[in-house]
Amino acid sequence: MPIERRDFLRTFAGAGALALAPRFVEAEAQVARATRATPAPRIKDVSVIECQPEGARLTVVKITTDQDGLYGYGCATFTQRADLVKPAVEKYLKPFLLGKTTDRIEDIWQSCYDSSYWKNGPVLNNAISGVDQALWDIKGRQAGMPIYQLAGGKCREAVDCYGHASGDEFEDVVANAKQYIAQGFRNVRVQVGLPGMAGYGSQHKENNRPKALHDKPLFDPAAQMRRALKLLEICRRELGDEIELLHDMHERLTPNEAVQFCKEAEQFRMFFLEDPLSPEDLGYFRQIRQNCATPIAMGELFNSPHEWQPLITEQLIDYIRVHVSQAGGFSPARKIAILAEQFGVKTAWHGPGDVSPVGHMANVTLDLVSYNFGIQEYSPFNERTQAIFQGCPEMRDGYLWVNEKPGWGIEIDEKEAAKAPFTASPLNGGWGEIRLRDGTVIKQ
Repeated sequence: MPIERRDFLRTFAGAGALALAPRFVEAEAQVARATRATPAPRIKDVSVIECQPEGARLTVVKITTDQDGLYGYGCATFTQRADLVKPAVEKYLKPFLLGKTTDRIEDIWQSCYDSSYWKNGPVLNNAISGVDQALWDIKGRQAGMPIYQLAGGKCREAVDCYGHASGDEFEDVVANAKQYIAQGFRNVRVQVGLPGMAGYGSQHKENNRPKALHDKPLFDPAAQMRRALKLLEICRRELGDEIELLHDMHERLTPNEAVQFCKEAEQFRMFFLEDPLSPEDLGYFRQIRQNCATPIAMGELFNSPHEWQPLITEQLIDYIRVHVSQAGGFSPARKIAILAEQFGVKTAWHGPGDVSPVGHMANVTLDLVSYNFGIQEYSPFNERTQAIFQGCPEMRDGYLWVNEKPGWGIEIDEKEAAKAPFTASPLNGGWGEIRLRDGTVIKQ
């Protein structure tokens, strides 16, 4: 027994404690032996699970460790280029990761990020996201805790959401919004179809297209602006002031048109206006901020810190709504939330149908642990999706509730996933083109 420990026990605890000293020493030794006997798990395999239970192609990374029954899942869904993510994981990240311990999540993220030399591409970021989230899942399973506990615990009990109300005509949108309200939703995104044209968020059944110089789907920004403003006016009148209204512009207007739209929409007291500008036009957010107080949400197309950092630090937006797997996973998204909190910007993570349930659980976890949570986009899970992904977040009265099981709390039935393979399509999940009357392709 060390002299210092013996002197301490004799001085402060007396002879009785000194007699018990060997037991303390043995207990310490047992702890040390137990620690040495349980090495950190190592990565034994990295695989990719692909499925399409609804319209969107979903990609999940599975990391298997050298400890029996210990594995984890992470969302790597990039629907528009889904076929590229699997080889990025299996041909490039897997050889890099095999044999590494799973306990150094940040180190693995940084080394994967550097391994391709060129950074911040959507394919690489989604591949890394799958690895990152799978490692967090493993950590939670080891600890026997849901991941929100590992990230500091809950700031709130559940997650306030908004639903998607849409329709051909204004009255259809209002009726759809009232259906959400009847289910307990207090926040509704409203989108209306554009007669004869390709609107966003709702298509119109009318096929009579205005004259154009091409045969592609047509879009007219001025017509879209007029119709969207009219929609907001009607919804505010019909739904009342207690219901929060959201609308997605989806980057389809020119910067000057976007400034005009934001100014005119101010009167309708929206919860937020989503994506008024494309990532290439970020400088115009300064003009929007200088001209009106319409709350702005932006970020679902972002891949790089160079995109979200200036909008947050200059306080040019009110809500950051990054697609978590596009940013590289749970670890970088947590950093985005913490940065945003310092500048009064709230979170509103992208949550459409082309996020796997594992990714939705990552969203909800971030919502629970971030003090500056704003709102969460909600997309329901159909029966086929829930048969594959068992343990999806639960919707009750307009709130999403996290699964309380360890890790993400989700198990994937790979046999069921195999029954829902990617289906053939002309563009393999990619988006088609939409053009102005003269044939100019537009951003979308």
